[in-house]
Amino acid sequence: MRDILVTLLVFGSLPFILMRPYVGVLVWSWLSYMNPHRLTWGFAYDMPFAQIVAVTLLISVFINKDKKGIPLNATTTIWILFVGWMLITTLNAVYFDRAFDYFIRVAKIQLITFLTLMLITTKDRLNYLIWTIVLSIGFFTLKGGLFTILTGGAHRVYGPEDSMISENNAMGLTTLMVIPLMYYLWTVTSHKWVKRFLLLAIVLSVAAALGSQSRGALVATIAVGGYFWWQSKSKVITGIALVLLLGIGVMFMPESWHERMDSIRNYEEDESAMSRIHAWTYSLNIASDRITGGGFNSWSRPTYAVYSPEGKGTYVAHSIYFNVLADHGWLGLILFLLIWGWTWMNLSKVARITRNDALYRDFHVLSRMIKVSLVAYFSGGAFLSLSYFDLPWHLFAIAVIVVSLVEPRELARQARHKPVGSGLEKSGSYR
Repeated sequence: MRDILVTLLVFGSLPFILMRPYVGVLVWSWLSYMNPHRLTWGFAYDMPFAQIVAVTLLISVFINKDKKGIPLNATTTIWILFVGWMLITTLNAVYFDRAFDYFIRVAKIQLITFLTLMLITTKDRLNYLIWTIVLSIGFFTLKGGLFTILTGGAHRVYGPEDSMISENNAMGLTTLMVIPLMYYLWTVTSHKWVKRFLLLAIVLSVAAALGSQSRGALVATIAVGGYFWWQSKSKVITGIALVLLLGIGVMFMPESWHERMDSIRNYEEDESAMSRIHAWTYSLNIASDRITGGGFNSWSRPTYAVYSPEGKGTYVAHSIYFNVLADHGWLGLILFLLIWGWTWMNLSKVARITRNDALYRDFHVLSRMIKVSLVAYFSGGAFLSLSYFDLPWHLFAIAVIVVSLVEPRELARQARHKPVGSGLEKSGSYR
């Protein structure tokens, strides 16, 4: 029954995608984040639904006029350069076949990022996309939160099977990244029961993040709490509230959770923590030896023997930063950091210029919540290999779209407040 339902939903969406290309971005996001076909047990489990939707979306883009060019600024230019550099590092990879296969996977995510920038051109479409992301991931965070509460946190929360967030660490971080989007939707909806549902979703998602028993998620939780405290007007009240909330959550977690979190302090005795140090040593050495890094999937026993002889066990980066460094060298890491640095600055500017603008209040809240999601990604991602995961790149696209929707109003405001012929200040432009 599930197989039939998922198949009907996907194929039933194809005519709508052909008529309205942006629907394809929504359907693809649903498939990518929720992986509904992985909740089946029959023929639909291995059906290439994402590819079918992607091909239909590309056809729709080609035959429809409902599209614009992507916003071109410093942020998107650096992003394009980063994608191009990933191709160059793939062509020069240590293991070309393995690298090329993974590059195709990453390129699909970047293609959807490109199509998101092209097709999500209005506030309504942007909200549809955010709802799709929240409901798709929220399906698992709600289940995970209930599971954590009912079992007293005795077992770990995992993500959808055979996905980038299937393991508990990735699921914990993703949960923290989606909670700010839930809060944004809570602020923009006026329906009483929808608001209540979103509040419940936030509470259960926090429980799911703790239930993942991920040390990276704990670090991200502390970082997000610290950022909220720093941004709040009443730091004493906010600080007390955060300490109480985190304390209550931690108090109800089992002894196994406390033992796992306590291993952060005793990293020398923890095999997983030491494997991270060996992986980071590998990243530094291979990036310093090869200008293009090792390319995707260079992690192996032979390459470790050269670049991190003491390393053993699981050959993965354990960090978004060291992952990019090993895969694409120092230039790749610089481009990666510049993308997120410029994105952060633009979000800060949007939040500043919309602070007292009632018409653009939603964009003010959204820009601030994306920054909170990014704080979770930057901090928790320091210990996880999620450099190419869909969600941060969708957040990048959403940030660019927000800027493109706010910028014309800001330029018009500047024009109204300047003498005729004086021109616009360059500081009013986005980067």
